[in-house]
Amino acid sequence: MTPWLTIVGALPDGALAPTAPAQALAAKGVGYVPQGRDIFPMLTVKENLETGFACLPRSERRIDDEIFELFPILKDFLARRGGDLSGGQQQQLAIARALVAKPKLLLLDEPTEGIQPNIIQQIGRVIAHLRDQKDMAIVLVEQYFSFAWGLGDRFCVLERGAPKLLARKGEVDEAALYRAVSV
Repeated sequence: MTPWLTIVGALPDGALAPTAPAQALAAKGVGYVPQGRDIFPMLTVKENLETGFACLPRSERRIDDEIFELFPILKDFLARRGGDLSGGQQQQLAIARALVAKPKLLLLDEPTEGIQPNIIQQIGRVIAHLRDQKDMAIVLVEQYFSFAWGLGDRFCVLERGAPKLLARKGEVDEAALYRAVSV
């Protein structure tokens, strides 16, 4: 399937160089949840979350209660190794790890890939909650059109790396957007 790119929220001020090293982007407030999760399987859930502290000053290195409000299962599994979690739990951990760093821009690369439907719904509720807080911009690349349509407020369809369609939700209807991504 071709993934769709959904931009959720307004982008923060200031441009970031696309060739900057990952640690520089993280220090500027970019959080990234990669396709395939990339959690550390031998580290505990707590240790995985703490890896998100790397770009924060020591005084801010704590796991906020909101992380466990968004993903309650992680609190129960703090001592469990990341590799022992289900795929959906690993995805929740990957998102939580990015959020620990308090990003201004959150990049989510196909967060529903290989995830069971009830966890997809929970991840959708978390993304909607983050969007509605308006504390960060969210860029969602997603393979499921209805998931992206339900969360997005701006859409960008790319064809061979070039923008084919750029529109706010109110400027394009669902059918027209679907046709643009289906060609």
